[in-house]
Amino acid sequence: MNGHHFRMPARRLASVAAATALAAGPTALACASPAHATSDHGRASAVVLRTALDVNLLNKTVDVPLALSLNEVTAPQSAEKTALTAELDGVAGGRPFTVLRAKVAEAKATVDDTKAEASTRLAHARLHVPGLPLLSVIEVGAVSSRATCETGKSPVAESSLPGSVTVLGKKVSVSAGGTTDVKVPGVGEVRLDLSQRETTSRTAAATALELTVSVNPLKLNVAEVTGKLTLAQATCETPKAPEEEAAEENGEENGTGTEEETGTEENSGTEESEAPAADDSGAEPATDVKAQGAHAEAGLAETGGSSTTPYIAGGAVALLAAGGGAVALARRNRG
Repeated sequence: MNGHHFRMPARRLASVAAATALAAGPTALACASPAHATSDHGRASAVVLRTALDVNLLNKTVDVPLALSLNEVTAPQSAEKTALTAELDGVAGGRPFTVLRAKVAEAKATVDDTKAEASTRLAHARLHVPGLPLLSVIEVGAVSSRATCETGKSPVAESSLPGSVTVLGKKVSVSAGGTTDVKVPGVGEVRLDLSQRETTSRTAAATALELTVSVNPLKLNVAEVTGKLTLAQATCETPKAPEEEAAEENGEENGTGTEEETGTEENSGTEESEAPAADDSGAEPATDVKAQGAHAEAGLAETGGSSTTPYIAGGAVALLAAGGGAVALARRNRG
């Protein structure tokens, strides 16, 4: 099978990660995951065909997923395979069957510092699902899609379609956009979403054809095939301009500086508010008197005294004087 399992689109590839792994040696290479482009460097992806189908097997009464892609690439890549085959147990005796065959089937995706671009082209293609080996779900002459995202410009998404396509054997006229329903009794129905385009300020996506399929061929043990098929899809995201990256870096630096300055100002204000205000009369504030008394008491406490120590000392002196007088008087009386 030369297809791959369905992967989500718009994966990002970065050569920087790969170069880092190479520089780090074999150990890093063994552990390194696939490199993807970051949003700063833009991205681009393209796919010729993607299938997301459920195949219900009549004999096994189970759903078998058919999830494949042809030429699905992410920048910087390109591919030009023109056929996609698949194998499903219980379908066509387990033999490989062709899902898509075309004369031209190519996809390209590129990204540089200022531009991301993806494109895909499909020509003279026939698409089949299990159970309908002879009848094509769709036949197209030529379809293409392109998505371009360039720095400083609006993203562009564009796709082109032929004037008509053949769906389940019926020729159907198609316009530049919109939806077309095709029903074939005894076979099934297909809904075509034509030329879908979407852009934002930095992204673009274009899909030439998206098919919603519901067929019941009742052959080769297949009861029903349902799901979606995507033909010719391209997406991109604009790389960031150098001045945008510089502005972001400056913004981060300024934000950090502002916080530091704010913290310094708050600290300064706190220190100033703690200083006592001077009285206009020139007298010392009451808080200073209380502070002096507190200092005096602290000094007495250091020597083992207190604020009552002077009074106690004075009383002791008076008592000593009175005692001395009494002793002198007693001696005179004895003489």
